[in-house]
Amino acid sequence: MKRGKKYLEAAKKIDKQNRYQVRKGLDLVKETSITSFDATVEIAFRLNIDPRKAEQNLRGAIVLPHGTGKTQKVVVIARGEKAKEAEEAGADYVGDTELLQKIQGGWFDFDVMVATPDMMAELGKLGRLLGPKGLMPNPKTGTVTMDVKNAVNEIKAGKIEYRTDKVGNIQAPIGKVSFDTQKLVENAKAVYQTLVRVKPNTVKGVYMRNITVSSTMGPGVRLDEESFKAKE
Repeated sequence: MKRGKKYLEAAKKIDKQNRYQVRKGLDLVKETSITSFDATVEIAFRLNIDPRKAEQNLRGAIVLPHGTGKTQKVVVIARGEKAKEAEEAGADYVGDTELLQKIQGGWFDFDVMVATPDMMAELGKLGRLLGPKGLMPNPKTGTVTMDVKNAVNEIKAGKIEYRTDKVGNIQAPIGKVSFDTQKLVENAKAVYQTLVRVKPNTVKGVYMRNITVSSTMGPGVRLDEESFKAKE
């Protein structure tokens, strides 16, 4: 893959053989950001898991201490009192059958979908549309729930979902380049601690093979796992 001049210049500042302390690594990510816009900072974990095994196919959600820097558009599929709760909580769109028909027609102007359990039978008919886009509500991520108020509040506060890809990697946004480094550190540690907590019992040997942080279009910086355990 051919890299641009800005990327190559930025990459020179990073020692590819080194595993940096979390704070130093995130300082480097901020320093080597090459976009003209406020780039997203992502963390990626290469895990020693086999996603083909059900118990090792990790999926869940985390409320980041400092959010992601992006306001999520939330659609809630609910009726009656639950629909009213969703509106009061600040959901961007709320509805039931009519809204589902709109989505079936190709409308996807939202980032996260929340649904009450009683709506899942109707929603299931849209699985082929929502599934590939990662928009299908799921109990594991707290998006199929009767507590729609809390679900909307958490998403608006910076809740993110994580999911293992087909080769055992998990990637997650942890903020923007404009964030104070301390906030990025705390968000990164929140993701790390969550993945440690959900480690499958069937995993043998080293669980986290590699941890990398990077900004949008910027070079990756490898991190030292031990530094995640240190108190600051």
